[in-house]
Amino acid sequence: MRALLLALALIAPAASTLGQPPASNLIHAEVNGLRNSKGQVVCSLFASAEGFLKDDQKAVARTKSSIAGGHAVCEFPAVAPGRYAIEAFHDENSNNKLDTNFIGMPREGVGTSNNPKGHFGPPRFDDAAFSYSGGRQQLTIKITYL
Repeated sequence: MRALLLALALIAPAASTLGQPPASNLIHAEVNGLRNSKGQVVCSLFASAEGFLKDDQKAVARTKSSIAGGHAVCEFPAVAPGRYAIEAFHDENSNNKLDTNFIGMPREGVGTSNNPKGHFGPPRFDDAAFSYSGGRQQLTIKITYL
């Protein structure tokens, strides 16, 4: 009986983590090119084109980072392997949203994973997307100002 209880005690924690990504899975994004240290950087991780650069409520994860010396770091822990894209913006006034002008052009700095250039508009999800197979993945995002 004691052996059965010991076996169950060892199996139960392992069973509870089935289907969850390992805690060591981490997407680490270095965000560079910030013109000042005002405010914060907001990063959103997307698993599909739905909402990318339009609605951060569709993101699978969102994080904020402080700025020092024109640099910030956004980290997304415990991410399952898959295909993702990151959008980042310099929230200079710390209002947790990307400020735009009357025609929708960003007033604050923006950037995406892979640093693609948009043609007649913002970059597409497919241009910013990257494959993530697990473990630690390091990316660099360059913020640009319009």
